[in-house]
Amino acid sequence: MMNQPGKRAILLMNLGSPGSTSTPDVRTYLMEFLMDKRVIDYPWLFRQILVGGLIVPFRAAKSAEAYSTIWTKEGSPLIVLTQEQQAALQQLVEEPVEIAMRYGHPSMEEAYERLLKRMPQLEEVLAIPLYPHYAMASYETAVEHAQEIHKRKKYKFALKFIKPFYNESRYLHALSELIRPYLQTDYDHILFSYHGVPARHIKKTDPTGNHCLCSVDCCDVASQAHATCYRHQCFTTTKEMVRLLGIPQGKYSNSFQSRLGKGWLEPFTDVRLEEMPGEGIKKLLILCPAFVSDCLETLEEIAIRGKESFIGAGGEAYTMIPCLNVDPLWIQAMAGWVKDYAAGDTTMILD
Repeated sequence: MMNQPGKRAILLMNLGSPGSTSTPDVRTYLMEFLMDKRVIDYPWLFRQILVGGLIVPFRAAKSAEAYSTIWTKEGSPLIVLTQEQQAALQQLVEEPVEIAMRYGHPSMEEAYERLLKRMPQLEEVLAIPLYPHYAMASYETAVEHAQEIHKRKKYKFALKFIKPFYNESRYLHALSELIRPYLQTDYDHILFSYHGVPARHIKKTDPTGNHCLCSVDCCDVASQAHATCYRHQCFTTTKEMVRLLGIPQGKYSNSFQSRLGKGWLEPFTDVRLEEMPGEGIKKLLILCPAFVSDCLETLEEIAIRGKESFIGAGGEAYTMIPCLNVDPLWIQAMAGWVKDYAAGDTTMILD
């Protein structure tokens, strides 16, 4: 039987952020993040040597400098925006809403305890992982971690999750309406830049074992693998935007950013930004649909460094379309999922 709204709570789950822009805080954050076996999926000892001995010592100071370019007086943009989403959603639903980060604070346990403090008779938590697309290093690790803490602490409340929403109508409507005004400007091309993942992650999450990346058109051939295929889901979001917005063929493309090492999904965003001006693309629109909140990867990597690369290669105009952040249609989309579930509709609930 469905629990009553008075005994249900909502949890927004996001990636997380360092506690500050200091190198020690960034180092702590990177160690927690990169030691996640679903982020860098190597055996623990090799991962420890790679992350603790090579990546973090050389990356921490540089990442701290990058964070300092986007940090606000309120703190990390990702944390602040998630808090704003929490407040906005709370205005539309009766259930208490809290937030949890996969890495850093507030942690999953801290969020659970906050909910129990607000609602001692809590019977059910509906969690919304703020990742439109399924990936080992984002949606999967968030869900697995939430379940692990729930089991370890022996919480009595039930735990449910909203599915990846890459093709859900409310999300698509919110995203398309966010993009629409930018298409009224003079632009040559719109680039959908998704966060990159290693190709091996795509293969690992393929339940068939013989579909993903086994043919050029695998993402267009129907398969049960698509339920957990990040690449297919990214391409689907783009196709839906093209359909809803009437973007002409030849005026859009996909790319993948934030790669770490070799063997990641291509084409690479940074490479394309340097190539496009030479192909006649002088006025570019770019957005990052894998994120619902602006963060380091959008504000520093794309809005700052990406623009420098594009303009430096001969581009003339470069506009980054912001993430959904606290766009009213996006908040209404989440509220709609909560209300549908309260009414007994489990369409968006992870099996």
